[in-house]
Amino acid sequence: MAVKSRIMYIEQKGGGISGPARIGRITYSKSGQSLYYQGRRFQTLAGEGFKANYFDCETGEHYWISGCKKRGGDRLYAGMIEIDEDVREEYWTEIRGLPDQRKTTRIRCVGKHR
Repeated sequence: MAVKSRIMYIEQKGGGISGPARIGRITYSKSGQSLYYQGRRFQTLAGEGFKANYFDCETGEHYWISGCKKRGGDRLYAGMIEIDEDVREEYWTEIRGLPDQRKTTRIRCVGKHR
């Protein structure tokens, strides 16, 4: 059975409402209860987080992890989003529908709340 993966938006909250953000490929555990990204394991906060929906099982840090929006605008508050090299082309061509941007490594996002 193949491990299911998906390109997602990952933002570290670090105790606040905004933090460093990336677009990267997560993988799901066999049960679907955990997510993995860059060697870290995340579990759901089950609705108990403030502006966060997952936590890092090793450090306890809170994260917001969600599917990428086709129009961009993944951040709630303004900031930069780094795009992992291994997903860059797929992100720009298949998710955003902007193949001319496939070499773009960072996005400035104005955020939903200004």
